Amino acid sequence: MIHVTVWNEYRHEKTDKKVRDVYPNGIHEQLKSFLKEDFEVKTATLDDPEHGLSEDVLNDTDVLIWWGHIAHDEVSEEVVNRVHQRVLQGMGLVVLHSAHMSKIFIKLMGTSCDLKWREADERCRIWNVNPSHPIVEGVGEFIDLEKEEMYGEHFDIPAPDELVFINWYQGGEVFRGGCTYRRGNGKIFYFQPGHETYPSYYHPKVQRVIKNAVNWCHPTENNYPTYGNHLPLEKLS
Repeated sequence: MIHVTVWNEYRHEKTDKKVRDVYPNGIHEQLKSFLKEDFEVKTATLDDPEHGLSEDVLNDTDVLIWWGHIAHDEVSEEVVNRVHQRVLQGMGLVVLHSAHMSKIFIKLMGTSCDLKWREADERCRIWNVNPSHPIVEGVGEFIDLEKEEMYGEHFDIPAPDELVFINWYQGGEVFRGGCTYRRGNGKIFYFQPGHETYPSYYHPKVQRVIKNAVNWCHPTENNYPTYGNHLPLEKLS
C-alpha cells in the first residue's frame, strides 16, 4: 500500500467564509476523501508541530502532496531541507496550484517559479498533450472546469522533463499546467487546478489525475547512490 501525506496550510479555510463554504473541512480533508479509496493517507498542516512533517512522518511517506498559498514564508527552512532530502532519496512530490511558490518547489526547481494570474471566474480547459503518459490514464483529451484561477505564461520553471497538460483560459492565456521532473531518486508532478474558492478538487477527472500522479511518482526499489570518497572496485597496482 502506498503511504500518502497530504500537506495543507489550512489558513484560508479558517478565516474566509467563501473558502470554508467550498472546503468546510479543509482542502487537505477533501484531497484525503478520494485518495483514501486507493492509498493509506494522513494529513499535516502548517500549524502542527514541525508543520506535521517530522522525520518519522516523512520516513513513512511514499508520496507527499503539497498545497500552500498565503503562508509560504512561515514554513521553516529545517522542514524544507528535510523534505528536499527525502525527495532526493526517492519520495514522490505532487505540487498543487499555488504551491508553485512554495519554498520546497522553488528549491527543487532553482528558479523563481513566478507566473501571471487572474481571478475572474473564467472557464479553463486542461488539454492532455501527452496521451501515453500514466498520469493521464482515464482522463481523455481534456478536462473542462467551469471556473478556475487563470495562471499564465511565462511560468518561470525549468523546461519540464515531460509536459503533460497545457491549460487554456477564457481570457486567452495558456499555461503549462501539468509538468513532471526528476530530482535525485525522486519524481515530482506539478498540477495547476485548485484555487481555494473553486470546487476543482471535487471534479472526477482532477481527482483521477492526482491519483494517477501518486501512482506514477511513488518510490521505486532503486537504491539511493552513495557519494564521497570511494574505495576502488578493482585492485590498484
